[in-house]
Amino acid sequence: MLTDLPNLLTLSRIASIPLLVVLIATGTPWADLAACATFSVAAITDYFDGMLARSRLQQSDLGRMLDPIADKLLVGAVLMMLVGQGKLSAIGLYPAIVIMLREILVSGLREYLASIKVGLPVTRLAKWKTGFQMGALGTLIAGQSSAAILHIDFLPISIIGETMLWIAAVLTLLTGWDYLITGLRHAGTPAPPGP
Repeated sequence: MLTDLPNLLTLSRIASIPLLVVLIATGTPWADLAACATFSVAAITDYFDGMLARSRLQQSDLGRMLDPIADKLLVGAVLMMLVGQGKLSAIGLYPAIVIMLREILVSGLREYLASIKVGLPVTRLAKWKTGFQMGALGTLIAGQSSAAILHIDFLPISIIGETMLWIAAVLTLLTGWDYLITGLRHAGTPAPPGP
C-alpha cells in the first residue's frame, strides 16, 4: 500500500528533491548546511524503508519499484546541482559521469530482466557503493562554507568529498560490471508467455 511506512519513507526521498535543489541553489553557508542535513535524512530513509518493509512484512511490488527510482532521482538531482553550482572540480566531474551512466545502465538492465522474469538482486558491494556515494554527496553539498560555520574549516571538505566520490565511482564500475555480466548471461532468453 502507498500509505505503508516504508513506502512513505521512499516517497519522502522524492519529496525532498525540490527542497534540496532550492537550498543548494541558494548557495549560502547556512543553506549548504541545511541542504546537507536534508540530504542526510533522505539518504538514511533508504536504509530504513527496506529494513522496515522486511521486519513488518510490508514488502510490495510498489516499494520495489519506487525505491530504486527514488534513489536515482535523488542522486541524479544532487549530482546535477553540484556540477551546476561549481561544487565539483573539473576532475570531480568524471566520477559523477561514471555514477550517472551506471545508474542508467542498471535501470535498463533491471527493465530488461524484469521483462523475462529475472531479478537483479542488490549485492553487498553495491550497498558499500551506496554508502560511499551518499557520504560523498552529503560532504560535497556541505562544502567548505559549512565547515566554516562549524569551525572545522581546517578540514579540506571538498577534497574529502571528491575522494569519497572517486571511491564510489570505482565501486560503481565494479558493481555495474557485475550487473552487466548478469544481464548478458540472460540476453536472448525468451520472455515467458503472457497470461
